[in-house]
Amino acid sequence: MDEPSMPTPPAGTTPPPAPSSPPGPPTPPIPLAELLASKDLGLRRVAGPAEAELLWVHTSEMADPYPYLLGGELLLSAGVLLTDPDHYVGRLVAAGAAALGFGVRPVHETVPGALIEACDRQGLPLLEVPPETPFTAIARAVWRLMAEARHRKLRRVTRAQQALATAAARPDPVPAVLHQLATQLGGRAVLLTARGEEVHAAGRRLPPEPAGALTRLARVVARERPGSPASATDTHGDTHLSAYALGGGDGLVLALAAGRRESGDHTVAGIAVVLLSLLAAPHQGADAAGRSAALVRMLLGASPDEVAPLLGATGPWTVIHARRTDGTPADALTAGALGASLGTALVDAGRGGGEAVRLLLPLPGAAAGPLPEAEAEADRITPQPGWTLGASAPTPVTALDAADSLAARALAHAQATRAPLTVDAPVSGLAALVPPEEAAAHARALLAPLTAPLADTLRCWLSLHGSWDRTAVALGVHRNTVRQRIGRCGELLDADLDDMDVRAELWFALRQG
Repeated sequence: MDEPSMPTPPAGTTPPPAPSSPPGPPTPPIPLAELLASKDLGLRRVAGPAEAELLWVHTSEMADPYPYLLGGELLLSAGVLLTDPDHYVGRLVAAGAAALGFGVRPVHETVPGALIEACDRQGLPLLEVPPETPFTAIARAVWRLMAEARHRKLRRVTRAQQALATAAARPDPVPAVLHQLATQLGGRAVLLTARGEEVHAAGRRLPPEPAGALTRLARVVARERPGSPASATDTHGDTHLSAYALGGGDGLVLALAAGRRESGDHTVAGIAVVLLSLLAAPHQGADAAGRSAALVRMLLGASPDEVAPLLGATGPWTVIHARRTDGTPADALTAGALGASLGTALVDAGRGGGEAVRLLLPLPGAAAGPLPEAEAEADRITPQPGWTLGASAPTPVTALDAADSLAARALAHAQATRAPLTVDAPVSGLAALVPPEEAAAHARALLAPLTAPLADTLRCWLSLHGSWDRTAVALGVHRNTVRQRIGRCGELLDADLDDMDVRAELWFALRQG
């Protein structure tokens, strides 16, 4: 057996409810039809509906596998302890299993007729697994199909992101983004006010009934009352409906309707939410619209020097890098929620994987004052539950490239020290007494023998008080690699890195870069 023995609940007792929305794997579900189409497996559906979506594969010979199921499984069994098919199937349905694969021989020569009847009666797809097909081959086929589906989803999301970014750079960005979103989703995209008034729309028009249902759904997420959800979904007949509240505090809602729902739709919609939150705020003048478009282009990779004239005197800015504390990738919606908590809609969720979320936090309260006064504004950045943050000191728009590097450095330091927030503070104290030009010249001369990777390693190592393990964590390398690099730094600089005076001078020099 696969699991330890567990008694079946006594008759008359109520089993614990199956999870209504089990945590899904980081891959799209697989249609049962795709698995049945794998001819080399020889699977045959003998009972139950033809449609199902598979999230997992699990093998069990327990009389009652209910306690070990999350929902969405293709459960594989040879029926070793099968005595009451109707009860067995009822438990699988109650646990949310997607389908049952029954292996014939050596325990059963054929699929039991009572099991076929129970699956037909209770609506559970039943597959006959021929003797020559190992259960591991079925599991491997499902994982392969999931990997292919994941790649298709990533390609689709990447193409949609590029198309939406191009639309955002057009002279009429809001209608262009809505049109592109409707095209990508194959449906209708509408921008509505909190009262349900249509601002812009794209895609084919809806009949009156689904259009009314979409408007009612949009009111659910409209930010007119505390506690409104950020998004909501519904169906009307064969039409899938969804609504997303936009950032900016104006109560705008993005409402979507589509006849089909594909993997990646939620992510594509999230990208559009971020863009429209920047672009669609009503009542903004021409200058504000120009600034929003400039910031979008900056987030998509333009040089700060190109957009500085459009931003005017707005600023200074703080750049924030963030990662989920539990290591899970952040999508556009979770990144947008983080931005809302920090008070900005200027969020770049990256491309998933291990990339950090980047945020631009404007500090309008200090826009008219000198930069030192703006440093107090950085205190407004507070730790966020579930996130590790690294923030730069406030900086003018023309220095955002450098601030981006400082935020990345601060995030690495926060992760290494397990701190929820680290701010890369500007040079202060005694170091501020040295003229910046002289300090920079001294740093260039002192650090000239070091390559950029060596200098970064030395800076990180010194900032973490010479800890090999924490530096390895911050840089994402092995601790032996850190030792080798620090040893090489000592050789090239001809310096004793255990000497506190040497460390202090190097730290001062490294802080200039």
